Amino acid sequence: MKKASLFALTAVLFITTALAGCGNKEAAPGNSTESPKTQTEAVSVEIGMLKLASSAPLFIGLEKGFFQEENIDAKAKWFDAAQPIAVATAGGSVDVGATGITASLYNMVAGGQKLVIVADKGREQEGYSSTALMVPSDSPVKAIEELKGKKIGITQTGSTYHYMAGRLLEKHGLTLKDVQLVPLNSIKGLMESLKSKQVDAVMLNEPNITAVVKEGYGKVIAQVGDEIEYQTSGIFFSPKLAGNQDAAVRFLKAYAKATRYYYDAVLTKKDGKLVPGANYDEVVKIVAKYTDQPEEVVKQGLPYIDRDGKLLAEDIKTQVEWYAKEKLIDKAIDTQEIVNTALLDEALSKLEK
Repeated sequence: MKKASLFALTAVLFITTALAGCGNKEAAPGNSTESPKTQTEAVSVEIGMLKLASSAPLFIGLEKGFFQEENIDAKAKWFDAAQPIAVATAGGSVDVGATGITASLYNMVAGGQKLVIVADKGREQEGYSSTALMVPSDSPVKAIEELKGKKIGITQTGSTYHYMAGRLLEKHGLTLKDVQLVPLNSIKGLMESLKSKQVDAVMLNEPNITAVVKEGYGKVIAQVGDEIEYQTSGIFFSPKLAGNQDAAVRFLKAYAKATRYYYDAVLTKKDGKLVPGANYDEVVKIVAKYTDQPEEVVKQGLPYIDRDGKLLAEDIKTQVEWYAKEKLIDKAIDTQEIVNTALLDEALSKLEK
């Protein structure tokens, strides 16, 4: 009887141990048939951009590893001009384009090429110096209304400077027909023409505004951001990336994290004045590294970018209508086809405030 009881007890222990072993085996991560819910597909993303301070959030995202955190292998591809970035993005030779929103871009879309504007990369905003209308320091001109019959220097026909000049004039009762626009092809050309007084006024950006004022040969008569809200540049997605919603949202989640990091560092205000925020020195160093500029120059030219990276979507429509009115684009386009704010909204919903 004792032998039988001992045999039965041994059998029970064997079966119990075997079942326990099966349970542990099923729970082992290596033997699970399901992937962890947090696992995401690794995606390689090439970003076409210029070495400009308005790309600061992208620089921050690369430098701080924000894209890596989202399993995005992001790499910079450098360009020397804005338009080729838009062409490369539409053609798929880069996945993301970061550049100005111009008549050329709208003409490209009107011609059938595809890309999607998804986020802010720089805009004119009240209370922040970014682009200004300047006149020689000894000019009698004190207001936009006094520019009738004058020469205004811009970079190129159809450029953001062309658009801003036209919008400022219209706000103050004038039109482009009331002035002579002079395309000068470069920022350097604008500054030299202002200094030599070959033109009566120029559109100019930071840090060049500060440099001209310090040198004493020019003065500001209007800050664009104080006159109009204007989406000067954006983040574009290629059709391929825009069609991969998971990767697109993850990229924008990292980008929004970087825009917040940038905003909190360099765009915070106290009593109406800009003050260095958290990580100010670090952000300046990052921008200086990626733009090949001295830190003191960088500090003078840090543009406004929405803290969450949100677009002024309605302004895109305003731009298209204005360019069409001025016959700078071949035909008006439906901006709903080129603007997608839903991807960023989804990305922001996944971020803590």
